[in-house]
Amino acid sequence: MNFSQSAPEGERLSKRVMQLRGCSRREAEQYIEGGFVRVDGTVVEEPQFRVKQQAVTMDAHASLLNLTPVTLIINKPAGFADGLEALPEPEPAHTGRGAPARRPNKKSSQNVRSLLTPAQHSAHDFSGVRLLKRHLTHLEASVPLEQGASGLVVFTQDFRTQRKLTEDMAFMEHELIVDVRGEVTPDALRPIERAMRDERLRLPAFKISVGSATPERSKLRLAVKGAHPGLAAYLCEIGEFEILALRRTRVGRVSLGELEEGGWRFLADGERF
Repeated sequence: MNFSQSAPEGERLSKRVMQLRGCSRREAEQYIEGGFVRVDGTVVEEPQFRVKQQAVTMDAHASLLNLTPVTLIINKPAGFADGLEALPEPEPAHTGRGAPARRPNKKSSQNVRSLLTPAQHSAHDFSGVRLLKRHLTHLEASVPLEQGASGLVVFTQDFRTQRKLTEDMAFMEHELIVDVRGEVTPDALRPIERAMRDERLRLPAFKISVGSATPERSKLRLAVKGAHPGLAAYLCEIGEFEILALRRTRVGRVSLGELEEGGWRFLADGERF
């Protein structure tokens, strides 16, 4: 047996909090992960952090009732997957023996989940929520958006929000802005309007209008209940429009606002889908 390696110095921060608070180990871990614990004045969020003589203090208003789950809104860039699938496991490294490791999957860096990092937290987040490490874990997605589109994607830790997005999706209006080449007049939308009334096509109910138009580029506004990836492309094919860009700007009553592409923010208290 090798005795050359000494035991780690100090004790786990969670153990110190158990002593301070008179609580269970799991409760101590939750206080730490909730950002309520400071070591020598600095917030530490890792229960396994080891302390010796440092001063460990707790927020005077610390309460596990304040550990509410969060919902995040991200402005997905075009070309990124919508995050309904988790990030793939990293490929094993080549050790120099045997067969070389497979090349990394290029799609792994194109999953919008890879942007849920502190660095991508938007300066336009006015929710007042203090970012903690736990906010970027255990996030579920349920609102699909095609890979070629940009715009609003939702991630949540809250089972109530997840249930609403799942069960009420068919009744929740999605607003998309479709940039197409050339100048489009309202009359040019008539083939699409006829297709909407054609029961044989069984299209979902939608509204489409011209938002702005120049000789080079026009913006169409498409509002449809439910997420229907591919619908915008199909309608533009009917109208013989060339899509330049597609962006989802709203889901239900929640909109992107000034959220920059690739950035994310917390859903504020007053926002409801």
